[in-house]
Amino acid sequence: MKKIYGIGVGPGDSELITLKGLNIIKRSSVIFIPRTQNESIALNIIKDYVKDKRIEYIDFVMGEDNFKRYEKASFIISSALKDNEEGAYVTIGDPMTYSTYIYLLKELKKLKVEVETIPGITSYNASFAALNIPAVLKGERMILCDGDIDDKILKLVDSICILKVNRKKNELIKILEKNNFEYFYVKRCSCEDEVILTNKDEILKDDEYMSLIIARRK
Repeated sequence: MKKIYGIGVGPGDSELITLKGLNIIKRSSVIFIPRTQNESIALNIIKDYVKDKRIEYIDFVMGEDNFKRYEKASFIISSALKDNEEGAYVTIGDPMTYSTYIYLLKELKKLKVEVETIPGITSYNASFAALNIPAVLKGERMILCDGDIDDKILKLVDSICILKVNRKKNELIKILEKNNFEYFYVKRCSCEDEVILTNKDEILKDDEYMSLIIARRK
């Protein structure tokens, strides 16, 4: 039976891959790399570990969101693997957190491909660590989201991480300030060019896709 491992390779630093994930990458026959516009952050993370590996690219168009692309991707993976062969599909962060892998997983199961998921360090885990502030303390609550927030939600939590903030920063910051949250803008977390901003004007000027906002109640 064919087998694919969905492996989270972390937020950007190649040393933040789990040992289990790295060992599976090293033994896999084929490495499947998701990319957009011929670029792959996941490949940049693992490039030193796969120099002698067979690479198959899975192209995803930015902004396109339909299940046909996952059907096509799963067929590419299934066709590239021989019976009793193992492959690794790598994804940034964690495979089960806002990842295209989640939808791909369903399609691979339809094709009778065995799937095992290996967790990875998320960007929000790494960002809280980079800031040296707690995600949650005993008795607190945190919310993770990739879009809109409102007063009702913020009244219920002590910490928040907002992903994909490059298009709505102004609205988000206004709501955070209104609800007395201290916020930090983190881009390219754990990478060599990581930047942390706290100045509102600087945050609003920045347009990095790989960015998030971490906020804590004051």
